Amino acid sequence: MDTAGNTANDHKVIVITGAGAGIGRVTARRLLGDGHSVVLAGRRRESLAETADGSPGATVAEADVTSAESVRALFGLVRERFGRVDVLFNNAGVFGPAASVDEVGDEDWREVLDTNVTGSLNCAREAARMMKEQEPRGGRIINNGSVSAHAPRPSSVAYTVSKHAVSGLTASMNLDLRGYGIACTQIDVGNAATAMTAGFGANARQADGSVRPEPTIDAVHVADTIAHIVSLPTDVNVPTVTVMAREMPFAGRG
Repeated sequence: MDTAGNTANDHKVIVITGAGAGIGRVTARRLLGDGHSVVLAGRRRESLAETADGSPGATVAEADVTSAESVRALFGLVRERFGRVDVLFNNAGVFGPAASVDEVGDEDWREVLDTNVTGSLNCAREAARMMKEQEPRGGRIINNGSVSAHAPRPSSVAYTVSKHAVSGLTASMNLDLRGYGIACTQIDVGNAATAMTAGFGANARQADGSVRPEPTIDAVHVADTIAHIVSLPTDVNVPTVTVMAREMPFAGRG
């Protein structure tokens, strides 16, 4: 048993944002299969219900991460139903349209930063407040970063800036929350095959200006990695982890 009173394989209450599709959906189904109670958060109830697929462990909760009020309501529901939260997977995010710094529009910039950065902060803030107050105290927050936090794709200024900000958020959280039994992770994913990344498998723009296909991996491997981190006691931290297609041109992208 760890300092927060959690065993490695116990039942946990887990909140996943962006749970209606992609990595969020695959991860939710994996964690539901492991026997956890999973709160599926997102903007479209129909998509969330598809993720739940009738699982008795799933709770569907409509929420807009860009709205602090909506996020407070989400964690109010979690508090009322479960009395605690053990894990937050801060997964909601958008790419935004391809644009360089001189091309990005005002609305596109705001949408990406509001969703990827402010949304992550809104959810982490409410989760951390609950984790600090609950008994036993503590928990785990996993932020979905990106390999773009380390090496950008061409014409991705808004997305790249947002993921650098997520790196700063995760580092600050680890420093500020470690004394409260809260472990924080950034998972950087490269070319997991989802609807959001569908173009990479066929026509990804490269740093030299060419366009060519890139290898992808099944998102289940990302879910497996998250499930392992969730299974760890909270006195074990994984500050950063990268899961990517072996032959994607990440190392030499720049």
